[in-house]
Amino acid sequence: MDRPIRLPWWRRKIWVQGGIAAVVAVLVIATGVLFLGTPERSLRVAATSVTIGSVVQGPFHDFIPLRGKVVPMNTVYLDALEGGRVDRILTQAGDMVGEGQPLVELSNTELELDVLDREGRLVESITQLQTYETQLEQNRVANQKALALIDYEVVRLKRSAERRIILASADAEPVEVKDQVQDELNYDLSVRPMQDESNRKQEELRAQQLPQIHSQIVKLQQDLKITHGKLDNLTVRAPVAGRLTAMDLKVGENRNRGERFGEITPETGFKLAAEVDEYYLGRVQNGQIADIEMGDKTYTLKVSRVYPKVTNGTFTVDFAFQGATPAGLLPGQALQGKLALGTDRTAIILPAGAFLDRSGGDWIFVLAKDGRSALRRTIKIGRRNTEQVEVLSGLAVGEQAIISDYTGLERVDRLDLKQ
Repeated sequence: MDRPIRLPWWRRKIWVQGGIAAVVAVLVIATGVLFLGTPERSLRVAATSVTIGSVVQGPFHDFIPLRGKVVPMNTVYLDALEGGRVDRILTQAGDMVGEGQPLVELSNTELELDVLDREGRLVESITQLQTYETQLEQNRVANQKALALIDYEVVRLKRSAERRIILASADAEPVEVKDQVQDELNYDLSVRPMQDESNRKQEELRAQQLPQIHSQIVKLQQDLKITHGKLDNLTVRAPVAGRLTAMDLKVGENRNRGERFGEITPETGFKLAAEVDEYYLGRVQNGQIADIEMGDKTYTLKVSRVYPKVTNGTFTVDFAFQGATPAGLLPGQALQGKLALGTDRTAIILPAGAFLDRSGGDWIFVLAKDGRSALRRTIKIGRRNTEQVEVLSGLAVGEQAIISDYTGLERVDRLDLKQ
């Protein structure tokens, strides 16, 4: 027979089911808190291991430090125009030399033979052109003589013909003689225009050829001079006056054509070349002022050239001395100073520190009021130099922040400071 089915106690009432679910949820949350902890990532560090800086309002000095080296304003390099064996070294590094002064003497037997061969062929070509020019002149003179001879014969035969006409009319001379003279005159009169036209055309041709011949002779003479100058290049001379700052040569060694072996520094003064961080590439411009200190004196320089090429995170800037150049400067000497990028301006300032290398100025650890902890906070910075950082947002005057190195703290949100 049928009998009623009794439900378990946990299914009899709805409130009982809700209570069970709540208990389970509390147990899960408690377990998560116990094993996982709070979502805030914290780290305990010694208070003595960090550097703390205060946020203040004051003048921001817009400058960057400079460390440059003294370089000559101009440098002239010495290259071997012709290769050869070093026979004599006439000067040494550090000597003052004048323009055109012999510095090194080289020898090159193969070059000397080649020069002699080329000179012989050039002289032969010049001689042939000069011979042809002489021949043209001789032809001109011969043509003029031929035309002059025809004119002479025409005059002579005209006079003879006139006399023969008189003699023939008086039966003093045969008519045949008169006709013979007249025939010779007619021949010369007919030949003269042809000779004159031939002379004119040959003279035009000669007038066209003479400039070409002259230009070729001049070019060959220049080539002859250049060819002979190759031997002169075996004696290396100073192209400008100045100090010979380098001379890497030894007697007896061979040097190839175009190989560099020395430098000359003209007496045109010095400049300062400094490597600047690429962060300031857009802010360094020609005309900006810099100061350097040598001894107890300060000297002013001006940016003369900015090289925009970035190498290893830096770019090069040239500075020219304004007014008197410091005495006793030596090439390669290191100098330190400051480059002003702008005028001083009141701003919220934080001391510069190593934290910038890791955070990039995007965040910082700000101390709590009790000084026992520091929380990570997002900030925005503007200009900066080696001493100051301009704070645009995220920090208030009077607050303190940790400005020491943040290595290993990139994923930490809170620092607990142990006293």
